[in-house]
Amino acid sequence: MLNIVLVEPEIPMNTGNIARTCAATGSALHLVRPLGFDISDKAVKRAGLDYWSLVDLHVYEGLDDFFARHPDPDLWLTTTRARLRYCDAPYRDGCWLFFGKETAGLPQWLRERYPERCVRLPMISEARSLNLANTVAAVTYEALRQQDFPGLAADGPAAWARQKSGQIRR
Repeated sequence: MLNIVLVEPEIPMNTGNIARTCAATGSALHLVRPLGFDISDKAVKRAGLDYWSLVDLHVYEGLDDFFARHPDPDLWLTTTRARLRYCDAPYRDGCWLFFGKETAGLPQWLRERYPERCVRLPMISEARSLNLANTVAAVTYEALRQQDFPGLAADGPAAWARQKSGQIRR
């Protein structure tokens, strides 16, 4: 299982999309406060997040709280300021994928503490960054690919239905 850590996320739609990615992949979602939105049951129901019950959710009061509970995590930090490409990192089962807030990324002190654990998604130099939810999806699926997609279905229901109808052959 992967652990997706969002440090001070600000945009509820991004976190909702990331929660859906976590639900679909069986990854745990860890939110580090402060949050830019409400995640109470009432707010989640109002937003229509019908998959929220599939999310293994953990909330921390801050990074100090996170590291007190997980003192030596096998972590990877995503940042536009890294040399290592995200696809070149050796992700292991149970690793922790960190993503920073939309407006500022991860704190500098954290990146400086783990410089060899910082990864980036390649992009053109004129682009500031990718959308947070897209970045999480790309890194999550790369980590799962390296592990041969543990626990995930090899074929989805749509592929099974097409095979059954004769549209695709195996």
